[in-house]
Amino acid sequence: MTNTTHKVALVTGASRGIGRDIAFKLAADGFAVVVNYAGNAALAEQVVADIEAQGGRALAVQADIADADAVAGLFERALATFGRLDVVVNNAGILQMATIATDGLEALDRTLAINLRGSWLVMAKAAETLNEGGRIIAFSSSVLGKSFPGYGAYIASKAGVEGLVKVLANELRGRDIAVNAVAPGPVATEMFFAGKSEEQVQAIAQLAPFERLGQPREIADVVAFLAGPQGGWVNGQVLRVNGGMV
Repeated sequence: MTNTTHKVALVTGASRGIGRDIAFKLAADGFAVVVNYAGNAALAEQVVADIEAQGGRALAVQADIADADAVAGLFERALATFGRLDVVVNNAGILQMATIATDGLEALDRTLAINLRGSWLVMAKAAETLNEGGRIIAFSSSVLGKSFPGYGAYIASKAGVEGLVKVLANELRGRDIAVNAVAPGPVATEMFFAGKSEEQVQAIAQLAPFERLGQPREIADVVAFLAGPQGGWVNGQVLRVNGGMV
């Protein structure tokens, strides 16, 4: 029989990077965790094994968040296994560099499909599924405030996510479901390091007054705050978690 006494969180893109730390943190806080992943089943299953080794409950489910049927199946599997959903964290996303030029359209289309369409689909399904007291947490980026060359597609997608968060918070009026976004600064993950020289990494690390990169666990702590009882009065907000980078 399905155990429905413990709260359940679904985290997209949870097989690595920030998503993995979010899954670990929420599991440590007592949530059963649905570990969504796009392609690497072995990494996702390792996250599940690590959570279970600490006495937690977890389930790995593959789904492309840009695919409406896949997202529907992801939520159905979560409910079939755990009987409820209380928190949905849409962390999954890609970063594809391209200048704003006609030959950059492929990067734009792919980035919008995953980062923006995917956010729409996951947030919409969460809005349909969560009960009173639920939490929807999306992901933006503090790079919106920098406008670095080459980040046009990524920034466009994340600006769209921030707009969706505020609108959905209003659309859910009266249902006691909080909708927020976390906007990390540069964080020490594989996605951040990819394609950057050591000099570039150090230059970016110096942008914040703390003069270092963020760590995935530091982002996970903020997500846990929004997902937990202390975050109940935060709604329609974008929390810029970036060490003071402006």
